[in-house]
Amino acid sequence: MSDVGSAIEFDHVPCPFCGLLCDDLKVVRTRVTLKVARNGCSKAIAGFERVLPTASPQIGGRNVRLNEAVAEAASMIRKSSSPLYGGLATDVGGMRSVMSLADHSRGVVDHAFSESVGFNMKVLQSAGWIMSTLTETRNRADVVVIVGSDVHTLHPRFFERIVCAETSMFDKANKPRTVVFVGEGLDQSAATGPRVGDVITLPCALDRVDEVVSALLARMRGNPVAGDSVAGVPLLAIEDVGKKLNDADYSVLVWAPAGLQTHDSDLTIHAVSDVVRLLNKTTRAAGLSLGGDEGATTSTSVCGWQSGFPTRVSYATGAPDYDPLANAIPNRLASNEADLLVWIASYSPDLVPPDTGLPTIVLGPPGMNLPGSPAVFIPVGTPGIDHSGQLIRCDSVVSLPLRNLGRSNNPSVASVLSAIEAAL
Repeated sequence: MSDVGSAIEFDHVPCPFCGLLCDDLKVVRTRVTLKVARNGCSKAIAGFERVLPTASPQIGGRNVRLNEAVAEAASMIRKSSSPLYGGLATDVGGMRSVMSLADHSRGVVDHAFSESVGFNMKVLQSAGWIMSTLTETRNRADVVVIVGSDVHTLHPRFFERIVCAETSMFDKANKPRTVVFVGEGLDQSAATGPRVGDVITLPCALDRVDEVVSALLARMRGNPVAGDSVAGVPLLAIEDVGKKLNDADYSVLVWAPAGLQTHDSDLTIHAVSDVVRLLNKTTRAAGLSLGGDEGATTSTSVCGWQSGFPTRVSYATGAPDYDPLANAIPNRLASNEADLLVWIASYSPDLVPPDTGLPTIVLGPPGMNLPGSPAVFIPVGTPGIDHSGQLIRCDSVVSLPLRNLGRSNNPSVASVLSAIEAAL
């Protein structure tokens, strides 16, 4: 931390600890800490205010200079025939460097959250979809349906900033919007205020949300559904939600892939997308997928720019090869198809590498909760706190600049990986 004589205030600070990338925070830096002074949720406070322990680059648990750790990492990658690049919790610049190094070393890239991102990808690749953005949902939606995901827990300011915003650009009356929760036990505490009208719940078990969505789609198509209830929800209640969607000017169906608990989450998303597609024959509707924590949306987007595919890409043949099963790091480890793991995590000390016998290189924040000593550990900074950078919001339409708040001098992932590649 820089030694400053008085507190320094930063306004309009983007928060990198959630895919919403809320950019209205006020953060105060003193000589020893950062403090979220305004608009911070629990995730923001935990991330910005975490006190960093002293950390040094290490080789086998022994403190070394940064250039020594870089040289050792480069030597290990040079000798590897099948390196894995996982975690990938970084910013745009860091992910570009990952892709370049993976290409150079013929490695595999796979984000820690690729499995949940893959639910969306299966639908996008097989059927396509009609999607909204955070801004369009805030300004246009008159019905918002939360599908089987505890959105308030996963993204604490979504309701405050999007659903419950008291004013919008295009609706002078700012009439109350209807909010529908599909699934029981979802936190509804934030669905309140003058912007929220009716709050409706279809209280099914979370692992049966897909049945309710499928029944909703069937009834909206005019197809029969057997029985008087589906997954414990009265069929009349499901039909009433369908009527509200048909009568809406602009409805948005929201889900978070990481929060879905159905047996085949991609099929649930497919059914949601079919509801949206059907509605657009007579009115306007869209889907909205939330997520993007730990740089997941950024990782997917940059991998797409560089390779033409989402993550789970291998450069083993010298060209990008996409295979969401064969290139999943858990599957590679289980089948012994790798000889080195490079793990990248720059936001949370809890995003640790999987337990494996492989030699491991870790680029992570100081105080990372590692189960043991990796072959090489290099402490790195957090984008938006320790150095500037860019992150892509969960709706994939906005790249927000992150500011350097001067918390530490830890290097960026991009600078470390570029140095490693230069040393190969």
